[in-house]
Amino acid sequence: MVGLKYLPEEYDAKGQLRLPFLFWLILLLQARTWLLLVMAGASRQQGNDLLALFYPDRQSFWLGLALGIPAAIGLLLTGYRQRWPRLWQRWRHVLSASLLISLLWQGSSLLQGAFPDSPLLLLTLFDLLALFWLQTQPRLRDCFLPEHQHIE
Repeated sequence: MVGLKYLPEEYDAKGQLRLPFLFWLILLLQARTWLLLVMAGASRQQGNDLLALFYPDRQSFWLGLALGIPAAIGLLLTGYRQRWPRLWQRWRHVLSASLLISLLWQGSSLLQGAFPDSPLLLLTLFDLLALFWLQTQPRLRDCFLPEHQHIE
């Protein structure tokens, strides 16, 4: 008999290992441009000011939307882990690649001094921590591996 690596409470009703809470926060962090777009649409008067604060350049806004697509898809894929296991298994790497591209873009923007008044430095720090956590957290890694998906 093989012992469980995690407590039975760590599994949901389907027998899948529960995703850590920080994973959900990372997905929201990566999809922040989409969230900002929704908030700007909801507050019509201050919407343009809100977008200009985080994205003074329109090109960076569109890039932020593009880099948030993997996180938005990741939010949808969490419910289909059993149905599409191969896609789910690779999605952690897709999210990490998206974060890495975002970090490279933010780093180049910071080096050029393009956005001195924006909160880009803080977001860069959060992205760096998120990338580190995605790559090093063992329980999250196990959530993406098929052999750790179910209680047996």
